[in-house]
Amino acid sequence: MTTAPRRARLLVPFLLVAVWLAVGAFFGPYAGKLGDVATNDQAAFLPRSAESTEVIAQQRAFEQDETVPAIVLWTAEGGTPGTGGDLGDKAAAAGRAVAGLTGTDGVVGQASPAVVSDDGQALEAVVQLRPDLGDRLPDTLDRIRAAAGRVPGTTAQIAGPAASQADLSDAFSGIDGLLLVVALVTVLVILLLVYRSVLLPLVIILGAVFALGLACAIVYALADHGVVRVDGQVQGILSILVIGAATDYALLITARFREELALHEDRFTAVRAALRQSWSAVAASGATVALALLALLLSDLTNNRALGPVGAIGIGCSVLSALTFLPAVLALLGRTAYWPARPRAVQDHTDGRGLWHRVAGLVDRAPRRIWTIALVALIACAAFAPTLNSKGVPLDETFVNDAPSVAAQQTLGRHFPGGSGNPAVVVADAASLDRVVATARHTRGVASAAGVSRSGRPGGSPLVVDGRVRVDVTLSAAADGEAARQTVARLRTALHALPDADALVGGYTAQRYDTLRTAEKDRTLIVPVVLAIILVILAGLLRALLVPVLLVVTVALNFVATLGVSSLVFRHVFGFTGTDPSVPLYGFVFLVALGVDYNIFLMSRVREETSLHGVRQGVLRGLVATGGVITSAGVVLAATFAALGVIPLAFLAQIAFIVAFGVLLDTVVVRSLLVPALVRDIGAPVWWPWRPAAAPAEPAGD
Repeated sequence: MTTAPRRARLLVPFLLVAVWLAVGAFFGPYAGKLGDVATNDQAAFLPRSAESTEVIAQQRAFEQDETVPAIVLWTAEGGTPGTGGDLGDKAAAAGRAVAGLTGTDGVVGQASPAVVSDDGQALEAVVQLRPDLGDRLPDTLDRIRAAAGRVPGTTAQIAGPAASQADLSDAFSGIDGLLLVVALVTVLVILLLVYRSVLLPLVIILGAVFALGLACAIVYALADHGVVRVDGQVQGILSILVIGAATDYALLITARFREELALHEDRFTAVRAALRQSWSAVAASGATVALALLALLLSDLTNNRALGPVGAIGIGCSVLSALTFLPAVLALLGRTAYWPARPRAVQDHTDGRGLWHRVAGLVDRAPRRIWTIALVALIACAAFAPTLNSKGVPLDETFVNDAPSVAAQQTLGRHFPGGSGNPAVVVADAASLDRVVATARHTRGVASAAGVSRSGRPGGSPLVVDGRVRVDVTLSAAADGEAARQTVARLRTALHALPDADALVGGYTAQRYDTLRTAEKDRTLIVPVVLAIILVILAGLLRALLVPVLLVVTVALNFVATLGVSSLVFRHVFGFTGTDPSVPLYGFVFLVALGVDYNIFLMSRVREETSLHGVRQGVLRGLVATGGVITSAGVVLAATFAALGVIPLAFLAQIAFIVAFGVLLDTVVVRSLLVPALVRDIGAPVWWPWRPAAAPAEPAGD
């Protein structure tokens, strides 16, 4: 009589596992294919409404192809290229070398003639390349380098945006393989240490891989149809986010399943009980992170808007895997999942044993002292947050290791004006050409300015299209630096003041300047929106108003404290003078949303216990019950994000540190000490307007 019902109960888990195996088989390969639809062309991620973006649109009216400059440099192997006639001969040879590139795949038009630096120690020529070369860019640069290397007695280097873009693509080349392997191995090792089990860590990893494959397949389809844009940064963050989130949700469910197995002999009953008690926390956690990411759609930066839906898709797939695949496998395996360990009940807060009993006892005895010390420590760290420089990363700090484009840019800066070969582009009314050129030349930080002729080069008869002309302005400072951005700001102020000139300033430096200004506006808009989203979700989950405010304030403080510590570490340990303008925003979205996750796990359990045992016992029981699993989840997520450090880019290294350190700080200090101590000290009013169940008289803390 019992065989048929048992088989019926096995049917649903078998079907769910079969479906996910099919998902893994069909969609798993997309985790390695996302790079096929990714672009690392940074010009594709400019602010939509910025002045530099409008300049790009107007440049097309000149019937000149949009290009990316590759700056070819020659220096003598033993000193200088030469003097007198020898120098002229080398310049002529260099000119012939780059002139022979005309018609080469990816090269647009003719290269500029080779010019000699004012100090007579270097030669320079500019080769314009198509911006959509993608994977072919490194090969194109190799052909340019080979041609330039035929000038005898010199060493050839390539600088400029094209070279930087090639090095960026090279840095991201391992994002499909190396990053994923490092992240998965790291998580697997931690899970093996936490569970001391063989099967369960493999099941959790498999669920995370299935979720990642499904997410990548969806994102691939959307990117292939132009719905979203994906670059290497978004691609890497997606992988880390899915693995970390799926593992965290799995840890919560498996911990609850282990508790229920100690209470129920039947594994199916234990799975249903575990899901009933944990699904709302997992769903609320996923909704918090997904909606926080979707708030990035309010950004004016294309890569920020891309990360929003891409990250939300990843979180949705993680939740789906955790609530379907994992319970199905647990129902089939039962206690075998924990072999060779034995499932046992969570440590009771009254048994006097274990780390989390001691932590709970400390919070119970001296809550006010605990939250005061924790609060002072966080505020002290937060005091350094204003010192974090988020005005961009100079080119020589963009890559963690040595990059050819960086060395070439340093050579360029020693012998030519820093902005040589990568000018600011001004589009203005043709009748105002002389005034625009004169004003630009007299702007502090400008090395030279000239109208662009029909040949596409400065000088000569200007090309006029629909009453507009283009002026190329060479800056004295390196095009990627703060000094160059300040020059662009002065140039805009001066040119905008010219009556009837209708001058617009664009180009590489202006694009970086506009990106920085836009990122600052994005933070002002998106940060309060994310906080409001989190507050609403917490209020709905906990059915209270004061506790959600308390949680939001504490995780926000944790974020600011993390920025303060990061500022010190970046400057004095890693040697970074600044961060990308998007780093604080990304750090905020990930750290605040994920930090709230752990408080959701804690406070949903505290509320459950409070409804049965009162506020004091609810806090203590909830802390003991969730302490181990949340700490494990925090370590897993921190280690997962730390894996971003294998990609040799400052942006990802900075994100990795901020999220990893912030998650550990949140797990160890905010969730373990600050929040429980505050709730314990405030008592029942913290749950207003919900009224906890009556409980025996509770002693006050210190």
